Amino acid sequence: MTNQKHRIPYNKGKLIGQKKPLKLAEIWELRTTLRLSHKVRDLALFNLGLDSKLRSCDLLSLRVNDISGSGGIKNRVQMIQKKTNEPVIFEITEPTKNSLNELIKKQKLTLSDFIFRSRQGFQKHLSRRQYSRIIKDWVSSIGLNPDDFGTHSMRRTKVSLLYHKTGNLRAVQLLLGHKSLESTVRYLGVELDDALDISEHLEI
Repeated sequence: MTNQKHRIPYNKGKLIGQKKPLKLAEIWELRTTLRLSHKVRDLALFNLGLDSKLRSCDLLSLRVNDISGSGGIKNRVQMIQKKTNEPVIFEITEPTKNSLNELIKKQKLTLSDFIFRSRQGFQKHLSRRQYSRIIKDWVSSIGLNPDDFGTHSMRRTKVSLLYHKTGNLRAVQLLLGHKSLESTVRYLGVELDDALDISEHLEI
């Protein structure tokens, strides 16, 4: 039997499992930090990441014409998710519109440009690895443990706040573009009995 080199797991020494969503106070602290640091791209990325609730592959591949119409940046955007090939709709709030407009103006982006371009070239967008590293820099800047957060923290934050405020799992399911309520339950990490009780009382 030949000897094989032991491969070191990529996640050795790292915390694994579901990443935390941000709390409301942490959102405002991060927004303020990014704004005062004049990080125009990061602020737009942070705001759109929260609003869209998209997976990183969908968020980073957005182009200016995906979010813009004849009247400027849209209030709502519909797109097809790459992972599931299912449609999803997300809203763009005023603070996010403002930060996106500032980014588009500063970087002189055209309609066909990626919103979040890579510094490796104008024809490339940020990679998921770069996005993950940026998020860890954000949370570290306000004293949070970067190992607790990742790209799915951005996707989970707004829907987690919505769920804890309303208990409306069906709304969360629609916003995330999940096919089943069971997937939403697992994603949020809520107790199944609690989820089913809420679901039974929803009028849909």
